[in-house]
Amino acid sequence: MDFTDKRVLVTGGSRGIGFAIVRAFLGAGARVAVNGRSSQSVSAAIEQLGGGERLVGAPGDIGTVAGCERVVKTAEEAFAGLDILANSAGIGIGRPLAECDEAMWDATMDVNLKGTFFCCRAAHPALREAKGTIVNIASDAGLMGIPGLAVYCASKGGVVNLTRALALEMAPDVRVNSICPGYVDTDMIRSGSRDPVESAAAERSMIDYAPLKRIATPAEIADAVLYLCSDEARFMTGAALSIDGGTTAGH
Repeated sequence: MDFTDKRVLVTGGSRGIGFAIVRAFLGAGARVAVNGRSSQSVSAAIEQLGGGERLVGAPGDIGTVAGCERVVKTAEEAFAGLDILANSAGIGIGRPLAECDEAMWDATMDVNLKGTFFCCRAAHPALREAKGTIVNIASDAGLMGIPGLAVYCASKGGVVNLTRALALEMAPDVRVNSICPGYVDTDMIRSGSRDPVESAAAERSMIDYAPLKRIATPAEIADAVLYLCSDEARFMTGAALSIDGGTTAGH
């Protein structure tokens, strides 16, 4: 797929799935604005990608409306417009119901749901002009309930249905789709116990959770993002594309 000179903003692009999305678009010829919470994380990601004139930094906190607007403005000013927005910034915290407090709820919703919405809102005029595309990274947890992940499920379920609503509202000029990954091999899912025995058991559990008996690679999710943004998917909007090894097919 050829994205030569397409103007792309990837939120959460300094790490994990977002970083893989940046790498994939860069390899396909696009110009990419890389978002991360801090200038340091963004600079490190750009350096790891080899730098160059097709990469620009767009640091900022996606968990605030002002941050979303600033990040989108940075990308649009750097590229004189925008063709693609990939909303990948997200956090995942798992706790039993009794341990879920207001701070955890607010932090999760601010980044995962509010950030996605306000980045879409800020980018809409430029994307409408360019007949552009949005891809929101949701989760299989946005399509089904998972014990111990109630807050995360609520945020990602919101992203899935937000995607549907925006697809209707932004049509026919802008296509809006979401991707619902299962477990993906990123630092976010490996940030739990430091005990090697517990870590090994957790990894085994994640592998066994999917009928395909493995964890996805970030590149597999990035490839799907490029597909949804390509002309090959030009009749897709409002979709929630599951890339989860079969977890949402049932257990």
